[in-house]
Amino acid sequence: MTEEIPGATVRLFIALAPPDEAKEELERELHPAYDAHPRLRWNRIEDWHITLAFLGELPVDTVALLRPPLAELAASRRPLELALRGGGHFGERVAWAGIDGDVDGLHLLAADVRAVVKECGVAFEDRPLRPHLTLARSRREDPFRAADIADGLTTFTGRRWPAERLHLVGSNFGRGPEPIRYRDIEAWPFGGGADGSGAE
Repeated sequence: MTEEIPGATVRLFIALAPPDEAKEELERELHPAYDAHPRLRWNRIEDWHITLAFLGELPVDTVALLRPPLAELAASRRPLELALRGGGHFGERVAWAGIDGDVDGLHLLAADVRAVVKECGVAFEDRPLRPHLTLARSRREDPFRAADIADGLTTFTGRRWPAERLHLVGSNFGRGPEPIRYRDIEAWPFGGGADGSGAE
């Protein structure tokens, strides 16, 4: 839980998280890349997530504002069937794994999440959704070819899994030499069953 200290801020985003089995499957596929690029800032697998809305640095009391409507939204939706597949890169410094499965449903969920945030009066940069799971970043003084990691994932197709919770996450954004770390502030289960029941 986030301690609400007057004047304090927290870096927030709303996301889905793959289950451990899916993450471990991808981690095994990445072992050659881990060995080849030990100096990269690799995200810990426990931090892997699919961002639906990045809200940025906000007053900590924003958390209390977002909790009720996000819980209500999650309760009204069924889990999405997703998978990790392939890879790509943003420029030369960021490598990521791709998302497969119900990508249309993922876009609809992201749109509704962002609408909820806007209805709460929270201002954020509403960038187009590009579903992915960030794997690694290079340090500015140590560039690498992110395309090499993406190429290594070309044939990877992971198991399908249900995204069962909507997560509100806080980040330290890797201040200074510290690596980026994430923590769940709260997570709400989707209300519909995997058979598609639940309110639309």
